[in-house]
Amino acid sequence: MTTLELLGVSKVYRGGKQAVDGLTLRMGPGLLGLLGPNGAGKSSLMRIAATLTRPTAGQLRYDGEDAVRRPGPLRAALGYLPQDFGVYPNLTAREFLAYLAAAKGVPAGRARTRIGELLELLNLTEAARRPLGAYSGGMLRRVGIAQALLADPKVIIVDEPTAGLDPEERARLRNLLAELAMERVVLLSTHIVSDIESVAGDIAVVAGGRLLRRGTPEELLAAVAGQVWEVLVGTQEVAEVQARHIVSRMVRTPEGVRVRLLSPFRPYEGAVQRMPDLEDAYLATVGAGGVR
Repeated sequence: MTTLELLGVSKVYRGGKQAVDGLTLRMGPGLLGLLGPNGAGKSSLMRIAATLTRPTAGQLRYDGEDAVRRPGPLRAALGYLPQDFGVYPNLTAREFLAYLAAAKGVPAGRARTRIGELLELLNLTEAARRPLGAYSGGMLRRVGIAQALLADPKVIIVDEPTAGLDPEERARLRNLLAELAMERVVLLSTHIVSDIESVAGDIAVVAGGRLLRRGTPEELLAAVAGQVWEVLVGTQEVAEVQARHIVSRMVRTPEGVRVRLLSPFRPYEGAVQRMPDLEDAYLATVGAGGVR
């Protein structure tokens, strides 16, 4: 069984900025959703897991072996999509993927077949012979996903993979990653709850470079059971509500503003208790202020 472990990992950059602080994650086959706000240390952690950045302290282990000292086996098994993915704008998608397949050591015949499969899977076949410089941001993101899957990797690490994708493409990608995770280690980093709520059976919430909570969606929801309320307030009261509570969403109505908030007790007369969703659980964990 393929395993990937980050054990007590820390990363301190020049100037003393600590991006990751003693974080431990153990992963086997399946999809782990890494959820946290921007600046939480997710990308630094992903780069460490992909052997692109050495940790200041701690261990990275692939199938029980030290992947910091010997990164080769993990790199050979890895498909990685960084948050910022660059391309050669004068190449077509097919040419670019063929170039990367050769760099990854995929045999030419297999590469041609695999590239065709991925272009079809990611709805890029019709645009495959156009230069990448003419692609939209969402199309380039799909090319990035394709390159991560070229060599049929055992470990897939994707950082904010749905950035720039339309709703249909986002759903297609989520389903693809869930299918791949049946036999592979998949680590998906995002700050968007909807990216993982329907596909991740295992969620790690991080902030400030630390692991705040890890569990199944059901376990995260149980942690905020009985703490989610909905109340109708006047427009002039919104600022006070936001100052006193974590607000997950607001909807303006003809009668006022309908506010969904977190509180361990009934916050206002007339407040109605609601079933929690994953966004409620996430905001409660990171202590974010919700809608502003």
